[in-house]
Amino acid sequence: MDAMSDKLTYKDAGVDIDAGEALVARIAPAARATRRAGADADLGGFGGLFDLQAAGFKDPVLVAATDGVGTKLKIAIETGLFDDLGQDLVAMCVNDLVVQGAEPLFFLDYYATGKLEVEGAARVIEGIARACKESGCALIGGETAEMPGLYKKGDFDLAGFAVGAVERGAILPKSAAMLPGDVLIGVASSGVHSNGFSLVRKVVEAGGLSWDGEAPFAIKQKLGAALLTPTRLYVRSALEAIRAGNSKDGAVKGFAHITGGGLTENLPRALPEGLDAEVNLESWTPAPVFSWLAKLGGVAPAEMLRTFNCGVGLVAVVAENAAGHVIDAFQTSGDKAVRLGKLIPGSGEAKVVYRGTLRL
Repeated sequence: MDAMSDKLTYKDAGVDIDAGEALVARIAPAARATRRAGADADLGGFGGLFDLQAAGFKDPVLVAATDGVGTKLKIAIETGLFDDLGQDLVAMCVNDLVVQGAEPLFFLDYYATGKLEVEGAARVIEGIARACKESGCALIGGETAEMPGLYKKGDFDLAGFAVGAVERGAILPKSAAMLPGDVLIGVASSGVHSNGFSLVRKVVEAGGLSWDGEAPFAIKQKLGAALLTPTRLYVRSALEAIRAGNSKDGAVKGFAHITGGGLTENLPRALPEGLDAEVNLESWTPAPVFSWLAKLGGVAPAEMLRTFNCGVGLVAVVAENAAGHVIDAFQTSGDKAVRLGKLIPGSGEAKVVYRGTLRL
């Protein structure tokens, strides 16, 4: 038989170029809505362009971050609830930028699947665009990869890449400026965010629960939808906090984004050697989802604190005389903020010293 007679196409192999083009056409208006100073090109080029000078920077240092949404993605796939995944993806990246004092500038996404379903993919990417716009960040490009044979039917994966900039003298943390007595300010999370979902799914499985069942910790919500509450975007409120106070060097000396590893692992990353974080566990009450996870799963408080954010998604380190200004800045921006504790003298690498009992 003539090998050329069958005339195989890429679509026969499982890759639909037309579907990819349909997706680009669908998401183009959402991406266009994220334009900002420095980024005004349409999607479709071989690379995204950004003009730092047009964005107003004089002596910038670039900051880059990449992340995904972990196994939270599995719950979204099993429930078909895709609309907020984009915010999770963007938040995990841009929150990591702003804690270094950087303003997020642009974002790129990577969406990989076995067979491209335009509607579902569009809902994900439109969510990315909404979160980018809220963060003042331009969605300047991305990649949609259709890879039959690598992913099961209905499965897909996400990754995000963000770049920001900060003036050289404003990089955080300002470790040399931190002193014993500096105040730790905790900013509330919106829920579990995007870390610890392998344990969440294990707890749900062990409890014999269904994603379609009522959420024991949320009134009139299904369990799957409640657990998919998107990660909080802290960019606007954190930038306001940086500008708060009367100090010529700024009010905030450092931030910690509380992701995988919880307060226990992430807060020390923002501190210098010789200073520990003393955290009063009774200064806030974790959201009901954390009490539910702890009780149903039999998860000890120490394990909760090193796996989940336990209700605190961001921590700021500030001087005592700036604490009130910074709390006001967060509250005015729509984020709840409280005093968590303070810095104390330590020895060697920084660590978290807990006082009191976690209110689970």
